[in-house]
Order: sequence, then C-alpha cells, then structure tokens
Amino acid sequence: MIPWLFAMVIGPSDDELVRRFKEGDRQAYAEIVRRYQHRVYGLCLRWMADEHIAEEVAQDVFVALFKALARFRGDAKLSTWIYRVVINHCKNRRLYHKRRHRDRHDPLEGTRDDEDGPGRQLASSGPGSDAGLHRSEAEVLVREALEQLDEQQRHIIVLRDIEDLSYEEIGELMGVPRGTVKSRLHRARAHLARVLSRRIHKEDVI
Repeated sequence: MIPWLFAMVIGPSDDELVRRFKEGDRQAYAEIVRRYQHRVYGLCLRWMADEHIAEEVAQDVFVALFKALARFRGDAKLSTWIYRVVINHCKNRRLYHKRRHRDRHDPLEGTRDDEDGPGRQLASSGPGSDAGLHRSEAEVLVREALEQLDEQQRHIIVLRDIEDLSYEEIGELMGVPRGTVKSRLHRARAHLARVLSRRIHKEDVI
C-alpha cells in the first residue's frame, strides 16, 4: 500500500496525538476522544450498571483527561493511562452514591466553570457503542452476575475478558505482578461461573 494512504487508513499513533496536543493542537484531543469514547463509555457502563450514570462518568473522565494530558509523561501506554482514569472515576462515583444515596447528580449538558475545558458531549449511542449492551437477555444475566462479585473480581474480569487487556496491562493498572493477575483471574472466573450456574437452568440452554 502507498505509505501516505496507509497512514491515512490507520491514522496517527496515540503518541503522535499526545505530542500534537502538547504543542497546542486541540484537534488532536478530539481525535483521542473519538478513538476511545466507546471503550470508555463501555467500561463505565459495566462498572456503574446504569446508562445515565455511565454517561456522566464518561464525560467527567474526558474532562479530566483534557486537563491532565499535558502532564502525561508516556511512562505507560495512553490506553492504559486512560483506563486508570476511568477506573478511578468509577470507584469514586460508586463510593459517592453509597454515601449520598444518589440524591444529587451533575447535569449531563450545560456550561462548565472552566472555560478552557471541552464542552460536555454525550457519548455516542450509535453503531459501535455499548449503549445497547443490556438489551440482550444473556448480557443482562452476565452483567447482573458480575454485580455479585466483589470489586476486585469484577474489575479483573471486565479488563481481561471484556476489554481484552493483556496480563501485563492489567498488572500495571492493579499494581501487581503478572502471575498474581492470572491467579486472581482464575478465582474470579470460577466465582462468576458459580453465580451463573445458580441462575441458568437446563431448559434455558439451547
């Protein structure tokens, strides 16, 4: 393939987009949002189990990324860094709702106090997004079963079996060695299988 055509097809690398952003190219950030919005929203949805809250958290994540990207040193892959921000925001939001009983939410749209930040935009619900994840009965079953696992087990299954991160990437996110990731994943899968076995009957299996 002609080199320039190949570059057009694959687009700029994450490193290139980060470099351009640091040099003042805000369109580079828009490309990062387009590249990761579905994965970010999907992870938020699986973690929060609520579409509206997942939308809010996803938008907060991208605002946080916009503010912090200039300080990104590249010690990890951009995708790993983004996942870390997503996980931290989801953990904080779950804790917030436990404490406040969901009695207050930020608006989905509207102006923000920080004029330099990007405007709030709802994550796309079109083709390729995870907005319809819960509609399948099988997917609902798995999502509800995941909710019965503890946070660490749910976390590791989502990252490995749904988001398809490597053991090394998960280990970096969780701060544990590769071997620990594998053993925790094995236990989490076994627990999930037990939960699902209690909910699935022979007559439900085609």
